[in-house]
Amino acid sequence: MKKKLTAIIVGAGHRAYVYAEYALHHPDELEIVGVADPSPGRRERTRRWFNLRPDQCYESADAVAALPRFADFVINGTMDQHHVPTSLPLLAAGYDLLLEKPFATSEEELWQLVAAARQHGRKVSICHVLRYTPFYTAIRREVLNGTIGEILNVQAVEHVSYHHMAVGFVRGKWSRRDFSQSTMLMAKSCHDLDLIAWMKSGVAPVRVSSFGGNFQFRPEKAPPGAGTRCLVDCPIEADCLYSARKHYLDHPDRWKWYVWDCLEHIENPTLADLEASLKADNRYGRCVWKCDNDVVDHQSVAIEFADGCTATLNMIGGSARPTRRLHLVGTTGEIQGCFEDSTFVIRHFDTRPGHEYTEKTVDLNVGGDMTGASGGHGGGDLRVTEDFLHVLRGEPPSISSTGLEDSISGHLMGFGADRSRESGTVVTLKTDR
Repeated sequence: MKKKLTAIIVGAGHRAYVYAEYALHHPDELEIVGVADPSPGRRERTRRWFNLRPDQCYESADAVAALPRFADFVINGTMDQHHVPTSLPLLAAGYDLLLEKPFATSEEELWQLVAAARQHGRKVSICHVLRYTPFYTAIRREVLNGTIGEILNVQAVEHVSYHHMAVGFVRGKWSRRDFSQSTMLMAKSCHDLDLIAWMKSGVAPVRVSSFGGNFQFRPEKAPPGAGTRCLVDCPIEADCLYSARKHYLDHPDRWKWYVWDCLEHIENPTLADLEASLKADNRYGRCVWKCDNDVVDHQSVAIEFADGCTATLNMIGGSARPTRRLHLVGTTGEIQGCFEDSTFVIRHFDTRPGHEYTEKTVDLNVGGDMTGASGGHGGGDLRVTEDFLHVLRGEPPSISSTGLEDSISGHLMGFGADRSRESGTVVTLKTDR
């Protein structure tokens, strides 16, 4: 039988619950034995969900760290700006960490956390959940098998849907750098930067440049006559694509963890409660063109690796269909696919007369690993927890395993890209310390 491990939730929000849910599906492998969160409502909800005693609920990571260690690891799902400040005392207290991405909001914080993990000899896994999806795992396996030779170029694209853009980066928690401390690139596309680094694992990125800005969601772009709050003073709300009514009342469960967090004190809020909050001071009731957002809505990144390989990432917010695409070009072939379709093609040279290339389609929807996949992000959410349990039990990790050291390059590429965008210069990266 597998050894049963125990965990404490620190930051009882959406992402922490997703990873902790593994305990509900596999109670013989994982048990949640504590929670720390400043919100009494979230502590109580977690207590009920995981059948905790009141004395297993704490207000902060510091309160947990002050006690003798009483769990095998911590699931840290705090907001971006709290990842490092909450992790440092937990590492010092002897806890291993399953830590949400991005694991730091600056290079200084990054090296601070890395130094602490090294000093205390703790295991830290970063929740780059896309690595664990069948789609990206299958592509990585092809790369490791030498299917397309040496990679000379990586092209990644992320199209962020209009409703995700509005809820997260215009109206929501990641709309201002001074609040979350993260840029949109790091909050949203550090997954994609990590995937690029993973495909080139073992080869350091050396230079990065980037361009981008907030093209669309500015006051001067507002439609004529637009008000300041959709359901209060906007005469064009009925025709607006970004109406809070259309995004949140017509789809009350789509972004419930974010939009309705101001109603957590109500056990089962009604539709009338939701509408009243949007008419009052709920930040998600604001006009998208008249918010206080200061992050980009699109950004392009170019990267050079030590072996001469180049890579690009294009992140575009406000698309109709959310998609992630990846195209790897190697010395003997190429791989190109779309995550949402769970399909990619492998192409090779074909020098026969009348031919140019061969093409093989890998469809993970047909008898592949996608069959029966559970959890969000194509099944990656629960697999990241499962893999960390393997690591802690001393079992072989999967090829997707995202240890802290392996997550450094992707983060440094993102921090460098943002510095480049802001300064208008090419940034040289230093990936070791």
